[in-house]
Amino acid sequence: MPNVIFVAPYFLETTLRFLEGAVNLPGARIGLISTDPESKLPPSIRGKLAGHFHLDDCLNPAELIRAGHAFRHAWGAVHGMIAALEELQVPMAEARDSLGVDGLSVKAAHHFRDKSRMKDVLRSHGIPCARHALADGEGAALDFAASCGYPLVVKPPAGAGARSTWRVNDEAELKRALAANPPSAERPVLLEEFVVGREHSFDSIMVDGELVWHSISCYYPTPLDVLENPWIQWSVLLPREIDGPEFDDIRTAAAKALKVLGLKTGLTHMEWFRRDDGSIAISEVAARPPGAQFTSLISYAHDLDFYSAWPRLMALNVFTPPTRRWSVGAAYLRGQGQGRVKAIHGIDAANREVGPLVVESKLPRPDEKPSGSYEGEGYVILRHPETSVVEAGLRTLVSTIRVELGSQ
Repeated sequence: MPNVIFVAPYFLETTLRFLEGAVNLPGARIGLISTDPESKLPPSIRGKLAGHFHLDDCLNPAELIRAGHAFRHAWGAVHGMIAALEELQVPMAEARDSLGVDGLSVKAAHHFRDKSRMKDVLRSHGIPCARHALADGEGAALDFAASCGYPLVVKPPAGAGARSTWRVNDEAELKRALAANPPSAERPVLLEEFVVGREHSFDSIMVDGELVWHSISCYYPTPLDVLENPWIQWSVLLPREIDGPEFDDIRTAAAKALKVLGLKTGLTHMEWFRRDDGSIAISEVAARPPGAQFTSLISYAHDLDFYSAWPRLMALNVFTPPTRRWSVGAAYLRGQGQGRVKAIHGIDAANREVGPLVVESKLPRPDEKPSGSYEGEGYVILRHPETSVVEAGLRTLVSTIRVELGSQ
């Protein structure tokens, strides 16, 4: 029986779904390391844990090692240590290395976490990606801008979920961005070529170094456009048909990218572009399950619970690739204005148009404080066998529903 430690600092809704999938695995013993107290867990999870260790700082590898030794003392052996959080991948790899536990190596974890290092590795192997530079000061940033041209994307090297990412269109905007967050040798800034084209994701599973399953999604509009325009309600579409030759190039590039970055077994989330000339460019890839309801979307598209499939893969090294049976999409509802949620307009009209397609929804609540996230204040997930039906339904949702912010 494998003994596996799940690291989850805080019991967020999505984290609990992965954790519930883990504790219900037949033939595995699951222990938990967290900052939140065990008493905050739902009884359905708490009663199935084989142990719990509280840490004030789950991002500290020395603390993870200390907790790992405690589990080893109690169990006799530790066979795995997993987490769905991006920021945990490097400290967890360091802890696994110290404990002698299999999993993503320290070198590979740094490849995935440091987006500048990632692009260096990809480019050195001939894998298409945006031009980039790591700048430790204004001079280096301006030199890259002079060679690459504007617009540019400015982001932290170890960002996640498009946080702290923005576009600069000229030298004045770049200087203002650098002044707001001055780069240094200790905290450099990552500059990237702004790729013009359609943005997609490539979610995939590798087992023992081989790509065995993948999912392709399309963004409407791009996440950067969404970040720059807080009022935009955006959507993501998972076409039912993704096995055609039009995606051969990204399948080949993605499989090679994951191998050279050092992934052996795991679920990853990759962002990539189709340029206007038809070529592709990989933006970045994370060695963890996707966020923003993507795990739910791929679950609905394949009639498979990926919240359970991922821990099964990581704990038992078992995954049976599912058939894509549906087209699925999500519309993300974002508040317009300032203040708290005052009213939600267009729900009845949208329901008349797309109600039969809805498989899951989370609507904003009156007086709710805006999330401040690109995911917005709510979402609606649609499903249908025909991609065109889901695509039209998403357009209806983002054009019909309006979340009004203001004072009550």
